[in-house]
Amino acid sequence: MEDRYLYKAKRLDNGEWVQGYLYGIWEKRYILWGMTNDVPNMIEVDPSTICKCTGLKDKNGKLIWENDVVKDKHGNFYKAFWQDNYYQFSWICIKSDNKLFIEAKWNLWSIKNFEIEVIGNIFDNPELLEV
Repeated sequence: MEDRYLYKAKRLDNGEWVQGYLYGIWEKRYILWGMTNDVPNMIEVDPSTICKCTGLKDKNGKLIWENDVVKDKHGNFYKAFWQDNYYQFSWICIKSDNKLFIEAKWNLWSIKNFEIEVIGNIFDNPELLEV
């Protein structure tokens, strides 16, 4: 699977993360991750937790997803998000010692991925959003 086409979301049955391709029918959403005997391997997921893959990896080789929180070498925290009006991923600064940076937005490519580390996401670590 090509990383940039992947999605992840929490399963409805047990709340665990699953990643693969996103599929929707009516109001339900599913993640598909392969086939077994011509039957798709898929599971229904919570639509509110669906995250697109950015296609980038952090300094440890971990994939960066929409709604992930990363930390740079200066101690600033950023959240990855998708901007529909620009059709691109971007960063928003959510924590910084420099108050001017808070809520500033940058193009995803403006921060070097070898200088950042994924430290969580907004679903599993909501405390990371507290300023």
